[in-house]
Amino acid sequence: MTDTERGTDRAGRRSKRFLSPSQKYEIWLQLVRQEVTIAEAAAEQHVDRSTIMRIRTVAKEGALAALAASKPGVGAKDRDYELELAKAENARLGEALKEMAVKLMLVEGKGGWG
Repeated sequence: MTDTERGTDRAGRRSKRFLSPSQKYEIWLQLVRQEVTIAEAAAEQHVDRSTIMRIRTVAKEGALAALAASKPGVGAKDRDYELELAKAENARLGEALKEMAVKLMLVEGKGGWG
């Protein structure tokens, strides 16, 4: 695709080319596997080399952050004890409310229905 096919903006610059996340991922994989150079990837995708550099940087930072956050074996054993206690308390209060409603109905009778 040439510059004339993509069009230009009012300042005469090439119009922007937006890459989808899957395209960015494929570019990053090609760079990691050393299948293409940064210049080759930029030429193939019709973007600037700085765009490819940014994709590589963002992918690396994201991968490092995800790896730093992951702790093997901890995720399966993590339990939210406060949430479990709150759910148990909620169930207990629900049962108590049902019992009180039954007692109230027995005391007041069915007078409102007749």
